[in-house]
Amino acid sequence: MAQLIKMQDYISRYEQDIYRYPTQYARLKKQQWDKLKAAYQAGELDRLYGEHIAGDEPVKLDQAQDESKSLMKKVKGMFHRSERQEAEAEELLMPDPLENPNIFSLRFPFRPASLDELKQNYLNQLLRFQMKWGSSTLREKSFVDRSFFLDERLRFFLQRFPDTFLVLYKPIFLLKNAPIEVDVILLTPMEAWCITFLEAEEDAAFSGSSDRFWIRRHHKQPDKKVLNPLLSANRMGNIVSQLFSLYEVNVPIKKVILSRNGYVDFPEAPYDMTILDKRTFPEWFERMRATQSPIKAQQLKAAQALLEYCQTTSSMRPEWETEHHLTEANEHAEP
Repeated sequence: MAQLIKMQDYISRYEQDIYRYPTQYARLKKQQWDKLKAAYQAGELDRLYGEHIAGDEPVKLDQAQDESKSLMKKVKGMFHRSERQEAEAEELLMPDPLENPNIFSLRFPFRPASLDELKQNYLNQLLRFQMKWGSSTLREKSFVDRSFFLDERLRFFLQRFPDTFLVLYKPIFLLKNAPIEVDVILLTPMEAWCITFLEAEEDAAFSGSSDRFWIRRHHKQPDKKVLNPLLSANRMGNIVSQLFSLYEVNVPIKKVILSRNGYVDFPEAPYDMTILDKRTFPEWFERMRATQSPIKAQQLKAAQALLEYCQTTSSMRPEWETEHHLTEANEHAEP
């Protein structure tokens, strides 16, 4: 499952330390899956988690959650929180993995009938876990548009690619004080893929050219003009290239027009542009999924270079806001 290091202008844990969080996530994911799989194969899923199957409360996989609660109470012990605030913290606040990396909550909406069903349920919940890491830190959080939780393209990147792939999904770059939103940047251990989607109805065909608009054709729909995707792909590639040059990042940049369910007819496509449609996408997809290379230093350096120029909008969590005001008050009260 690829890692969501940036989503629009939401604050991300990866912004805090890109060299620590990717390896911690991969380790946490494997540890919890091994534990869950072992319980299922030993026939102990009901015994260990039975009361939390079929829509009950989230299950705590180990005592790390309780230990984390105790630690957080010590940190925030100077202020009182209501039951509602406690519930929100339980649901929305992922404890800092620097303090305790073995924290994970699971919910079983149904009793898994097979190991494959158990794994799919686990991956679905990892998606929510990634959304939390991609929109909050211990101190701050961003308010995520609910549409992202249902976004098929985001789910595609996060659930279908290896853990070593880092995803920037519709990030907003702040360049010369001007916000610029791009599409998708996929950082693999070897390359940086700047991906622009070009998708419509199943089997839609796009006629490419150097004009500002392309033509979309479909046997059940009238022809329609669509904005030339080269404009978006080239803009994204130029931003990534400039930032890589600024930070001396040595990672090849690939620009892609992606149409998973349609066809692209563009014989005169620029040499530096990769066209992936229904004919060529499957081979590329399987090749990417088969990547076994570990996370590379240049890959993390590339991620840091991009994150440095990403816009972030967030607010301090209420409990930390209270602590901040109390600290300020105490400082002013000191003689």
